[in-house]
Order: sequence, then C-alpha cells, then structure tokens
Amino acid sequence: MSLLFENRTAAASAARPGFLSRLAMYFVRHAQQATGSLGELWRTPLASLLTIAVLGFSLTLPGTFYVLLKNIESVSSQFQKASEITLLLKDSVSTDDAAKAATRIGLYPEVAKAKLITRDEALTEFRAKSGFGEALDYLDSNPLPNVIVVEPTERNSSPQAAKALLDKLRGEREVEQGRLDLDWLKRLDALVSMARDGVSLVALLLLVTMVLVVGNTIRLMIEHRRDSINVMKMVGATDAFVRRPFLYTGLWYGLAAGCLSLLLVTLGVLWLEQSVARVVDLYGSQFRLNGLDGSEMLAVLGLSVLLGLSGAYLAVWRHLKAMEPA
Repeated sequence: MSLLFENRTAAASAARPGFLSRLAMYFVRHAQQATGSLGELWRTPLASLLTIAVLGFSLTLPGTFYVLLKNIESVSSQFQKASEITLLLKDSVSTDDAAKAATRIGLYPEVAKAKLITRDEALTEFRAKSGFGEALDYLDSNPLPNVIVVEPTERNSSPQAAKALLDKLRGEREVEQGRLDLDWLKRLDALVSMARDGVSLVALLLLVTMVLVVGNTIRLMIEHRRDSINVMKMVGATDAFVRRPFLYTGLWYGLAAGCLSLLLVTLGVLWLEQSVARVVDLYGSQFRLNGLDGSEMLAVLGLSVLLGLSGAYLAVWRHLKAMEPA
C-alpha cells in the first residue's frame, strides 16, 4: 500500500511543471493577452484612433502648459539674478574710504560683485543722461554721494535672501541708505506661483478626464463581451485572467496617447521657437525656448501609461463584480 502511494506521489511530482516552466508560461500568457488586446484595437481602427486622439489632446494641454511654465520660470530666474542693491554712502565718506568699503563688501560670501561709483562719476553720468547739464553748472558742489552697487550671488538673489543681505549691508558704518526694489520681485514671484497653481489645477482636471475616458471605453468593451466573459467565468476563469486583456488595452491607450502628446508638444515648441527667438533678439537676450528633455518625456509616457491602466482597472473592477455567473 505504501509502495502504491509513493508511486502516485512520484508520478504527480513528475507531472507538475517546474518553477522555470511556470515562470515562462506566465510571461507567455501575458504576451499573448497583450498581443490579443492590441489586435482588438487594430480591428477597430477608427474608434481606437478617436479615443487615442481624445486622450492625446487631453495630455497635450498640461504638457504644453508645463513647457510654458518651465520657460517662464527660466526667464524669472534670470531677472532675479539681475537684482542689485544700491548703497548710498554718507557725505563724509571720502573716495578712498568708499573704495575700501566696496572692497570689504565684495568679500561677503553673499556678494558676487561690489562696484563703486564715485560721486564724480555719478555726476558725469547724470549730466549726460538727464538733460539738465546746464542747470548743474549753477550748483556750488556735487550733491551726489558715492554709491556702491552690490550684486548678490545666485544663491542669494531671491527676494527673501536679497532683503536679508540688504539689512546686513545697512549696518556698515559708511552706508547712509540702502535700496532694493523688492516689490517687482515679489510681484514676479506671485505671478509665477499663480501660474504654477493654475497649471496644476488644469493638469489635474485633464488627467482625471483621461482616466474617465479610458474607463468609459473599457466599460463599453466589457459590455460588448459580456457573454464571452460569463462563459469564461463559468468554466473556471479567474478574475485576474479575465481582467488582464482589458488592463493591457488601457496600457496601449495610455502609451499611444503619451506618444501623441509628446509629438504635439514638440511640434508646438518648434512652431513657436522662431517667433520667440525674433522677440528676444530685439531685447538683446540669449533666451531660447526649451522643450521637454529626455527624463521629462519618459515621465510623460510613464504618467500616461499609469493613467490608462488606472482607468482600465477602475472600469474592470466595477463591472466584473456585477457579472458573476449564476
């Protein structure tokens, strides 16, 4: 009796596939279902293309807004780097002492450059640019003070850091007044922050729309294949087996939509690039419009695939539960 039991156990063990065979079959089944779901899309080209177009345009808008915001932040950072602090020195400070103060301030770790403009240089510049040259001849003395123009480092060019540096420089014994126009920097930061929030809101709404479109498309596919799904469940098919082709369909929709959106965003950047170049050349700027880099493109594709899978999973989870065989 024990010999018969051992023989049966050995036969069952021999018939059971090994781990590598099961792993290989797992990937084969996935490949078959992925190919089959792609074939389903290919057999209905018009409906598939329309769905991909809707998804692609939904993803293109936030992608375009992101590119615009990225370039706006690049421009704003250049403005902030150009922020300067003007220090008006006391009338009693001589030119030599002013030069020493400029050298000392230039050694601050927060300061990139400190330039001294003597009162004579300031008067000459004012005479040339103001148009009041003849009126200045009636003055008994030069009313302008020595001035030190301080350029903060890149790390300290933000409004908050520049304000802290200004407060520090006001403590110098030669300084009478310190000036920094922070209002326009704060307004610029507020506008950029508002644009960032607006882009985030629009992107969120459009991405939710993409999930809903994929979910509704998968729902229609499930309804169309209701009978075949019920038959598969009655013969013992698991929910994972039934769910898998629809998930791959969502994956294909997301991948195609991501590729379409990248193409449209790239074409849009190329279309605007020459116009932007002509405008910035008039201002003597070196700014150039930047599109999506490689990592950002991969992020767009990954997000698109994730949204496609999410919409498909939600639709399958919701409707397969209501299709349990009697």
